[in-house]
Amino acid sequence: MARSFHRLADAPETRLHHQPSDTWYAMGRKDGKVVQRRWRVDPSGAEVLADESSVDYVMGSGNRVRTYLHRTPRGALIELPLAWYAENGGTWAMEPGYDGETLPPPRQIGYQCMFCHNAYPRIPAGHEEPGAEPLYTGTLPDGIDCQRCHGPASEHVRAARQGAGADAVRRAIVNPARLSADRQMEVCLQCHLETTSQPLPNAIVRYDRGPFSYRPGDPLAGFELFFDRAPGSGHDDDFEIAHSAYRFRKSQCFLKSSGRLTCTTCHNPHDIPRSAAAAQRYNSVCRQCHETGLRTAVAGGKHTADTGCITCHMPKRRTEDVVHAVMTDHFIRRRRPPGDLLAPIPERPEFFANPYRGELTPYYPAEVAPEGKTALYQAVAQVTQGSNSRGVAMLAGEIARQKPAESQFYVELGQAWLSAGNAKAAVGQFEQAARIKPNSPVIALNLADALTESGQAGRAIAMLERGVQFVQDDPLRWYQLAISRDESGDDSQAVAALEKCLHLDPDLAEAHNLLGEKLAAAGNFDGAAAEFQSALRIEPDFSEALGNYGRILAARRDYMRAAYYFARSVRLKPGNADVLRNYAVALAGEGRLADAQHTIDAALQTDPNSADAHCFKGTLLELQGLHKEALAQFLAAIALKPGFGLAYLNAGRTLAAQGDLARAKEYLVQAAASEDPAVKSQAAALLRQMEFSPH
Repeated sequence: MARSFHRLADAPETRLHHQPSDTWYAMGRKDGKVVQRRWRVDPSGAEVLADESSVDYVMGSGNRVRTYLHRTPRGALIELPLAWYAENGGTWAMEPGYDGETLPPPRQIGYQCMFCHNAYPRIPAGHEEPGAEPLYTGTLPDGIDCQRCHGPASEHVRAARQGAGADAVRRAIVNPARLSADRQMEVCLQCHLETTSQPLPNAIVRYDRGPFSYRPGDPLAGFELFFDRAPGSGHDDDFEIAHSAYRFRKSQCFLKSSGRLTCTTCHNPHDIPRSAAAAQRYNSVCRQCHETGLRTAVAGGKHTADTGCITCHMPKRRTEDVVHAVMTDHFIRRRRPPGDLLAPIPERPEFFANPYRGELTPYYPAEVAPEGKTALYQAVAQVTQGSNSRGVAMLAGEIARQKPAESQFYVELGQAWLSAGNAKAAVGQFEQAARIKPNSPVIALNLADALTESGQAGRAIAMLERGVQFVQDDPLRWYQLAISRDESGDDSQAVAALEKCLHLDPDLAEAHNLLGEKLAAAGNFDGAAAEFQSALRIEPDFSEALGNYGRILAARRDYMRAAYYFARSVRLKPGNADVLRNYAVALAGEGRLADAQHTIDAALQTDPNSADAHCFKGTLLELQGLHKEALAQFLAAIALKPGFGLAYLNAGRTLAAQGDLARAKEYLVQAAASEDPAVKSQAAALLRQMEFSPH
């Protein structure tokens, strides 16, 4: 525990190519610091989408895994994708969720992660409430300290210094051995109980408690409530890396012990044996209850002479959520599970891409009846990650019935309504939350988002502009202001808000992408390209930014590189007709006409009403000499978009090539009236060649 979080002094150098995502990683030193670097290689062999981060901290003792963290200037901790695992004497591999074909957005280390891996870090003002960005100030503690199990020690030290009696000194600090069985167990459960690493949510910290406010000896249910998937949903035998207590509590040994069997029956947190000494220690604990039965079973031939209880009844297994880690399965069972429990397994995409959908049930404390606040939290659990489709109605009903005084219940319902596409209903909930807690930045952001989504961008702008006058260093508030200004059509002010946002936090990929779109619309293509590249440096598989940057490259006639970015964008979101069309243009520019034809057909299958796609398909058909078929596509484009100058121009060209000069003139005159200067100029030139006047 003391080694669960620490500063990084050094790390072995390595270089790894992750084949599924075609991404390279390296660990090394630069300017006296350990850095982790990430990049890809485009078809020309050039490095692209490169990023480099200092490795400032390590999360994990290294007994099984070391997760490397980067600390941003704002105080956020970012999980870096490449991790070190202890298996096979040391293995470099990806963090959970990074082992697929695409890279997820950067992950911040939240308060729940830090709660179980460190002591009590300091949080900046305004970041304690649920939903706030997890930030840390000052020097971070190095690992779990004594307070995690024994509580604050100031009174203990004061009593000792003042010469108080031994009993008074002992009473001034928590000794878990003197607690009841439940409270003693909860000292361990505060960190070692997790129903699943999936965000069901598996636990909810009560809204009147700070994220690090639990103290040993207090009832854990007064700080946090735990939830699980419904029984029989196919997850009853899942085995995950933080499942020690969860699996242990399934065991008949625990269930029938009447509280006598706890974590510390086997584990002394001050003395952790290893190897043979560990096996001897743990097997001796089993024999305290099972010695007589074991002898009888051996004598009767019903048990082997081997008395290594742990090997069979609590075997080591590979965890399903962190596939490069092996842990002891604390579910004590009569027979060892079949199969090779240590065999390599692939990462399960459903852990990240297809989360559980269904009812969530109270897990701990399970005996608490779902009434009062508990019923509210149970309803919140159903909607927080969208697990239960009936959750919105459940939470709305409980709030209407109980009318809670805490703002967060209304925030949760508002977010649920937003996710369900009912922005108007969300506004009402966020407004109620704001009446209860008027100075909350979290509520202000949610309300502004809902107002914008419901077509009330003006109200959102007014509220956010008042907010940034008082709190000017909140990048998320500036970003939401930019979105609201953009929705209202105020491009220049949207750009100003985005620039302020990125000045405060240059690592917001969405803000870079939106700024790039605004710059491109204003004709500043170099500035737009820089913003799209910044977005992709942060988030290499940001589909919209990939498509946007591809368009810039295609406009520069850099078709090979454009096709590379379009291809990744299409793989991420294959149903985007605009990106498919642009991809087809880039493929045609490379001379890959068959691929371009296949891609433009896919675009039209996705959106048959895309005038641009029909127009470009006509161009491809024209290149193949299929004039009649090409003309049909140009006319279809005009029917869908009557003022489409390029389609008129192409139709006129095709008709002229076929010798139908009268009809060609009709379409070229329409093209010559286009607002597109290039189309207008080309149409006029063709008309002059045909000895017709454009007027």
